Amino acid sequence: MSPGPARRRGGLLWHRNFRLLWIGETVSGAGTVMAATGMPLLAVTVLRASALAVAAITAAAYLPWLVIGLPAGAWVDRLAVRPLMIACDVVSAAAYASVPAAAWLGVLTTGQVLAVALLGGAASVFFATAYQVLLPSLVAPADLVEGNAKLQGSAVVAAVGGRGAAGLAAEAVGAASALLFNAASFLVSAACLLRIESTPATRSAAARTATTMRAEIAQGMRFIAADPYLRPLTLYGAAANCAYTGSTALLVVFLVRVAGFGEAAVGVLLAVGTIGGVLGAMSARRLAGRLGTARAMVLSVLTAGVFSLLIPLAGTGTRAGCYVAGAGVASAGIAVGNIVIGSFLQSYCPPSMLGRVSAGMRFGVYGAIPPGALLAGGLATALGIRNALWIVLAGYAASGAFLLTPAMLSNRELPASIPATSRCADAAAALSSRVTRHYRLG
Repeated sequence: MSPGPARRRGGLLWHRNFRLLWIGETVSGAGTVMAATGMPLLAVTVLRASALAVAAITAAAYLPWLVIGLPAGAWVDRLAVRPLMIACDVVSAAAYASVPAAAWLGVLTTGQVLAVALLGGAASVFFATAYQVLLPSLVAPADLVEGNAKLQGSAVVAAVGGRGAAGLAAEAVGAASALLFNAASFLVSAACLLRIESTPATRSAAARTATTMRAEIAQGMRFIAADPYLRPLTLYGAAANCAYTGSTALLVVFLVRVAGFGEAAVGVLLAVGTIGGVLGAMSARRLAGRLGTARAMVLSVLTAGVFSLLIPLAGTGTRAGCYVAGAGVASAGIAVGNIVIGSFLQSYCPPSMLGRVSAGMRFGVYGAIPPGALLAGGLATALGIRNALWIVLAGYAASGAFLLTPAMLSNRELPASIPATSRCADAAAALSSRVTRHYRLG
């Protein structure tokens, strides 16, 4: 049984298992952001890679979601999640440490950097899916929103600090050697996971099934498609990611070449815009409690979309405020939406299907990232950067319409479990019966 809700001042930070998870994820999150900045920097400054090669390295981290995203969910539902996450951390640490080692030996190539990005991305697919299963086993359902808020807030802070730290580390010790910080961060995460005490929920995840992988993946996808909450959330996530990622692909070019900002000013603006995500994470629990989880989610999504339309109005002088307001509020809305949606999934989905459902939704959501970037680039080439930014951000604002369904609008709160009258409840009951027959507790 999960521990009772955290009541002491400081909340879940007094909860030993959650505190270990939070520390490990915060440190490894900062290292991952440093790598996301440092890998392209290494390719440009050390390997003199072409623009196409740099783009390929950047995209490689997301490609595994399209290739192994669905089977990863089925594997996570079969395996013990904590050992799997530790293994992913160890693999990632070894992969990123191989880059400075090869550089010191004088044998580093663009091909190796690309391979490391792919391997790190594949490990991230399994780790992120397993993480969705682990958190509900560590804390009570009433604490999921707080737990996700703390993890999301620290992730945003890590993103802000990691970008700056990557540049400083590359200048101080070299772009290749700086990746050792990322490798070390994964080892910190693994050490924290090793110290987490096992719970019945995590041990039961070590069960093995007699059903086929294809059948399990199909069950997860049918579950998403038939559910009145998961289906619109997946459609919204795919549309929003496609459009918003397209806007971020154009953002730096827009701020420098169109809006007229210098490099230092662009760095400041990007950091200030990201701070909105920290504020959103801090207010998510209070907002969900006051408005209800369903209303807080829909309101945050729609507000983020509307305010993002201020970004194409940015320029030097007072018009810089358009970017700060647009990016800041959009970042806050995205953080609140992510926290509410993540907490909902963790309490709503049957534990035996959480890995597959999470991976299935991320397959659609993350799979939309490469097409979004390519679409934005094509629009910018044909119509100009500012016009392209208007179009993709209008698409992002419109993506919230996928959440304006009767199921989302008729309730103040998102359900904590599948409604008994739902077709998905019958499917879950049938699956539970099969699980009881085929699974053996570890």
